[in-house]
This record gives sequence, structure tokens and C-alpha cells, in this order.
Amino acid sequence: MSLVLGIDIGTTSTLGLLLEVGTDIRPKVRAVASRPVRLSSPRPGWAEQDPQEWWRNLCALVPDLLAKAGAEADNIAAICVAGMLPAVVLLDSESRLLRPSIQQSDARCGAEVDEMRAEIDEDAFLSRAGNGLNQQLVGAKLRWLAKHEPAIHARIATVFGSYDYINWCLTGVRTVEQNWALEAGVTDIATGTLSRDLAQMTGVPWEALPPRITSTEVQGHVTAEAARATRLAQGTPVMGGAADFIASALGAGITSAGDVLLKFGGSVDILTSVPEARPDPRLYLDYHLVPELFMPNGCMSTGGSVLNWAVETFGGGQRFGPEPHAELDKLAEATPAGAEELSFLPYFLGEKTPIHDTRVRGALEGLTLSHGIGHIWRAILESYGYALRHHLDVLRDAGYVPTRFVASDGGASSRIWMQIIADILGEEVQLLTHHPGSCLGAAWVAAVGAGLADWNGATQLVETGPKIHPCTETAPLYDTGYQRFRELYQRLHGFHA
Repeated sequence: MSLVLGIDIGTTSTLGLLLEVGTDIRPKVRAVASRPVRLSSPRPGWAEQDPQEWWRNLCALVPDLLAKAGAEADNIAAICVAGMLPAVVLLDSESRLLRPSIQQSDARCGAEVDEMRAEIDEDAFLSRAGNGLNQQLVGAKLRWLAKHEPAIHARIATVFGSYDYINWCLTGVRTVEQNWALEAGVTDIATGTLSRDLAQMTGVPWEALPPRITSTEVQGHVTAEAARATRLAQGTPVMGGAADFIASALGAGITSAGDVLLKFGGSVDILTSVPEARPDPRLYLDYHLVPELFMPNGCMSTGGSVLNWAVETFGGGQRFGPEPHAELDKLAEATPAGAEELSFLPYFLGEKTPIHDTRVRGALEGLTLSHGIGHIWRAILESYGYALRHHLDVLRDAGYVPTRFVASDGGASSRIWMQIIADILGEEVQLLTHHPGSCLGAAWVAAVGAGLADWNGATQLVETGPKIHPCTETAPLYDTGYQRFRELYQRLHGFHA
């Protein structure tokens, strides 16, 4: 039995998956398990997590997965860890965590982004680094630390990401995976190498950057200490890692030009597979896991995190029963399309693509006494449809031609949400079944890295479900709602500056 282990360090949970692979068998998921993760927002716009919680979750997941699969640790041929991008994890010279991680959705560094824009030629930076000057850059967050937590900043000896940290816990080796390095703003896309001058101009200390590694390179091997903590076998190879949304796209079969993944997790993402890079400041640019392909994408700061906020805020005391999301979906389904002119902006942590505005905040506009919780829930669901439509406008304006739309991750299980998305986009949306998300793509990276599979076989992982067809009757309502959504942001732009 040859198994590979995929781990996803996610915004709301840590997930693990054991996949059985081999040259003469169809890949088969043998076990899936998860543990919750707490997202902390101690101040408006902040998003932090405890990296040690990720590690504790991994240590608890492995025995659970092995028991579910009826397998031994020696059966695991390789491991790949996927995670949020680009979370910032900092170690001091004695390998101690300096503070909680600063998450990719954190919006504290608006002033530092403005500062960089005053110092750096953004067009020149974009052409070299592949991404523009925005809150996603690691340097922006480190500049903030230098101003507000100077004692912490002075002790930085290692800067890396969520899955880089877990890889280090497993192997004792420090690296940064290629997409963390690309979105961090420290990669020269012409050479595919780390750039000292890009790092220094944005604010990343060059000496604190570990070496860059690609996803399928062997990053290291499980140490004796990590084996005792996790019940993994000492010496098991660990691959370079993968950005969670890129791994999810691979698991969803997004491998051909024009394929688009709509990912509904803790944040909502949109990704498309393309053969050439066209840097655009409104989007992010990442490498596809399949060599020679790129993956321009949009990543919102929120998604399921706002839905969870709404459940906790409006559903205290089990108001909506043991399955509150499903009950709220029923109320939304009974509410007319357009939520009777109720508009919602989901910018609770500022917003990343395509507006790159760290100062904007969430808003609910148009409330009357005739509106109820069903209207509010539907307006929230519709807001992400409008935001995705905005991203599609940008992708098409950049010269990309999206042709096939696939929905994945937890939010895709909401049929009313997926119908709203199809209606607002005016596109057919293919649902997937039994797609556990990024941990599946991570497991396939481990299989490829271990020589147990090739990239072409990734499509075997996909199980297609029903297709959601857009309803033409709602198109005029949603055209109006989309314009209202865009105009509401424009009217509020700068209000929280």
C-alpha cells in the first residue's frame, strides 16, 4: 500500500487527507480528518493565528487519519503541506516564534502600502515581481512591525509562511515555497529566483529569507522529534509545499486554459489556468502547480468567515438550530432575488483584489422594517456573487478568456448560494462532489514528488456533480444589484481613511 499525506493549513480548520496512489490503480481517498482553527482579530482589520495551533492540529490529525485508513506510518510514502498565502510567520535567532502569524487577509498596513507607492515605481515593480504594491506583500507587514512593534522587528531571524513553518516543524529545514515567495514580492519572475533588491526595497530583510523551493522538490525528511510528536515515520520525505488555493485548483481539475475555479472557503477566490503571465495590479499572479502554467487569481479577504460571523451575531442561543447555515439558506431561498434592494459590502477586513483597499469596511445599506434575517443572509450571499462578477470583468479586461466554471470547497455545498452565483455571473457552474479542498491537491503534489503519479493523472481526482444553470429571469435584477454594489463602494471609498 502506497499512501501520500496532504495537509491543509486553512483559515478556519486544519485538514488532513490520506490518498492511496499507484501506477496501476485509480487514486482513492482513504481518510479525511480536520481540527478547527481560531482566527483572532484583536483590532479592526487585523487577522492573526497561532502557528503552534496548526502544529498541534497536525499532531492530532495524523493518528486519526492512520486509524481511519487502517494504515501504518510506514505506508506513507510522502507528505505535502498546503496553506494560506502569504501568511507571515516570524522566528528569532533561537527558533522561537516571535508573535502570532499575520494572515494574508490582515489589513493593518494601509499606510505602509501608501509609503511604498511613494517610494517605488509600481509599473517597474509589477513587471519584475509579477504582482503590484498592495497589502499582500510581506514587506508591507514588516514595515508595520518596524513602526509599531520595533522590539519584535529587531529580533527577526526567519521570515516564512504557514506551510513553510509546518515543513520546518517536520524536517528542521527552512525554505520558502515558490508561490509564497512570488506573492511576498521577493521573486524576479524573469529568472524565477529570489531577488535581494526587491526584498530590500519592499522591507523584507534579505538575511531572514530562507532558500526558495518548488512544490515538488523534497524539502526535507521527518525528524525523530517530529516523528514522536506526530506518529509519522522518521525519514518520510516532505515536499516543498503548495499555496492552498492553487492546490485546491489542481484537485478540482483546473489544468486547461480557460478553466476557472470559484473557491468558497474561509475566503472566496477565483483562479484561472493560463499558459503565459500577464501581470496586472488588480490581480495576484501565482505559478500553477503544473509546470509551465500560471494562475492569475483574485482573493477576497473574507468569505465563509463573514457567513460564520453572521451566524454568531444573529443566531445566538441556537436560534437557527444545529445547522444554522442550512436554516439561513432556507430563509434566503424564500427571499426574492436582489434581497428587495438590500445591499451588502463584505469588506470586514478591508479588501484585497480587485480594489486593494485596506481601509474600506463592511456595510449593509437599504435596511427597512420590512427586511428580515432572510434578506440579510441573501444580501451577504449575493455580495460575493457581485464581487466575483467584478473579478470576471477584470480578468476579461486583462485579456483572459474564462470558459468553464467549477465551484469547490465548503460553500459550494450551499445550493442556493451556487444558484445565486450562476445567476449573477450569467454562467453555468459545475459543482464537484467529495472534493475535500486543498488537502487533496497537496496529496497529489506529494504523489508527483515521490514519483508515484504524474500531473496528467490529477483529473482522476475530480468527481463532478450537477451543473447549476443561470436563471435568465433574474438577470435584470442582478444587473441592477451589481451596479448598486459597485456604486456603494465608490460612495464609501475614503470614508474610513
